[in-house]
Amino acid sequence: MPTAIAVTSPDLVLPPHDRQTPPAVVQPLDSLESSLTGMHALIEQHGYVIALYPASAENAVTRRLHTVRSVLESDRIALLGIDLPPLGVALLAQQLRQLSVCDFSPGVLASSARLLAHYIYAGALLGSVAKLDRVPVTLKSHAKSWVPGAQFAVLSHPRPQLARIGQDELPGPEFGTRLLVAAGQPPSDWVTATLAPAWRVKGVATVPLPQESARWWGTTKLAEFAAGLYDVSVLYQLVSSVRREECHWCGLELIGDRCGFCAAPLPPPSELPAATVRAASSVRALPRGDT
Repeated sequence: MPTAIAVTSPDLVLPPHDRQTPPAVVQPLDSLESSLTGMHALIEQHGYVIALYPASAENAVTRRLHTVRSVLESDRIALLGIDLPPLGVALLAQQLRQLSVCDFSPGVLASSARLLAHYIYAGALLGSVAKLDRVPVTLKSHAKSWVPGAQFAVLSHPRPQLARIGQDELPGPEFGTRLLVAAGQPPSDWVTATLAPAWRVKGVATVPLPQESARWWGTTKLAEFAAGLYDVSVLYQLVSSVRREECHWCGLELIGDRCGFCAAPLPPPSELPAATVRAASSVRALPRGDT
């Protein structure tokens, strides 16, 4: 069975691209007892569980996840706090679900989350930035947000940026992406009619707005969007192009500089075996992710 991918709420479970993409599961559940039972069943069935949660998630959610892992005394649960807006987290979970049926080990799959997140463009169309604290907002923009009918396009990731609709543009990805749109109130077609063509996306899909989005963006007047890689072959090529290491603490494979399961950092090159250093120097740099 493929490694299980878990998210913290049902509205972060996006529809699968195809029949091969496994569904995501929800953790934690309503009570500690049900969370423990559910997580134990996932480990028994799948072997390993990768649980994603927004880095901004309420403390009760993160505490329960860590409590579950502690009580089960399991080293097969990866808890990954992701610094993305809710729809971006949902998109990342979908990508990991696609890759979970490939031949990647659980350690590589978990540590690839940070790599894949780098290629996600996440933002929102907002009717007000008065309570936005995730992206730097100038005093002038705060003042303009009180003007009736004012709208702002905000990019939170990978590089924070704020643009006034009709005056500025948001920089988009330089590689092929698919755009997800979660429309809220008031409705607007700016994302699909203006942003999508400007970013030259390969397709647009409409999904429900996550419940956490209003709190994350500081307003209920929003339409959230996220663009990312969608072809599993491209995702596979991106992850497989990065050299693999062995975690010196838990022994799992990893890519990048930190283990996704035990969170142990990769030792600096001076502490790695000489053979490993020579092999690393011969590996080419990470590709930009072009399709």
